[in-house]
Amino acid sequence: MPQTAAEKLLSRKAGHEVEAGDIAVVPVDGAMATDATAPFAIKAFEALGGARVWDASRMALVLDHAVPPPNERVSNLHVLMRRFAAEHGLKLYEVGEGICHQLMVENGHVAPGELFVGADSHTPTLGAVGAFAVGVGSTDLAAVMHTGRIWLKVPRTLRVELTGRLRPGTYAKDVILHLVGRLGIAGATYEAVEFAGDTVEGMTLASRMVLANMVAEMGAKTALVDTAGLERQELPEALRERLHAGGPPEELRADPGASYRAVHRLDVSDLGAQVAVPHQPDEVRDVREVAGVKVDMAFIGSCTNARLEDLHVAARVLRGRKVAPGVRLIIAASSKRVFAEALRDGTVETLTEAGATFITSGCGPCVGTHQGVPGDGETVISSTNRNFRGRMGNPNANVYLGSPAVVAAAAAAGHIVDPAEVLGEGVAA
Repeated sequence: MPQTAAEKLLSRKAGHEVEAGDIAVVPVDGAMATDATAPFAIKAFEALGGARVWDASRMALVLDHAVPPPNERVSNLHVLMRRFAAEHGLKLYEVGEGICHQLMVENGHVAPGELFVGADSHTPTLGAVGAFAVGVGSTDLAAVMHTGRIWLKVPRTLRVELTGRLRPGTYAKDVILHLVGRLGIAGATYEAVEFAGDTVEGMTLASRMVLANMVAEMGAKTALVDTAGLERQELPEALRERLHAGGPPEELRADPGASYRAVHRLDVSDLGAQVAVPHQPDEVRDVREVAGVKVDMAFIGSCTNARLEDLHVAARVLRGRKVAPGVRLIIAASSKRVFAEALRDGTVETLTEAGATFITSGCGPCVGTHQGVPGDGETVISSTNRNFRGRMGNPNANVYLGSPAVVAAAAAAGHIVDPAEVLGEGVAA
């Protein structure tokens, strides 16, 4: 029987053929938790009588949600994680090393064909490399830490076929914002979203990660991005070494004739820059519909858009320009390695000269813990993934979502503007 990519991967893990709706108990290839979830998982693991983590080499802990710690309570949670990691021989990523999903890909913790579990809702980001990656709660992770296994209901699959070439000023973030707006925040609940098409084949790893990241805003269980063309892209050395760990890429693709809950097709060449307006990520408009909205704060960061290509886009927009008076531009690179690369190639200098402020690599402003909480009545344009009321730490602020190009252009203009007008029609996207 023809299978979707999700059914095929889970069948391989289960050791027998499964289809949508089946319950599968499968071994886990990797697991991860952050300072927002690991302390609860550790306490649950110990309450369950856990003596040793099932496989220390397959699990990592990441300090990224509140770094450096803003108070003694959070600092003590970090201490707990350091102690547990040392006792069990786990890899611990310290303050400032980066955002969990970036680090998992950057350092080769995940590879095509693997099943990865993370105690964070945006774990599907790892589907960019052809892995079945799911977010779970802390107690579920504690059980994985004990057994190295997890039960899953095999999800139905929604297929998204992307064709065409992106216009100048339009990026993967605009594609996924458009899809979230089209499908809604419950449009793919507990489903696998399968991305394919010639547009995907030409995408960088960073752009694939953007697509996979925001399936969470559709309610999806996971994302599986076709690995076609991935080898031709610039990849972290650790990932390149593991690229075929899950088997030949063609084995991870859906079979012809596979059954889908729905198939959505989009010619991206018709798409302009998109913006999600307050207070839901599926309230999406063409940027021209909200042009002129004044902004007080602009933020480039998060597990969605803070990679080197994102910083390059922002620098291209801001080169020779200044952040508008009354606007603050805050940037958090996705990892220390990304920041170092941006420092070496002059990107940090360009952005800093324009008026940007760089903060510790981490999730702070996105989740509203610290380092960028807006004031009452302020308007934020952000490259993050969620704009629910209070998401960035203040329920009395208004948060718009856009690509790094949209954010940078708004920071320079002082209001939301189409980045294509700034980049010019002759600039390649």
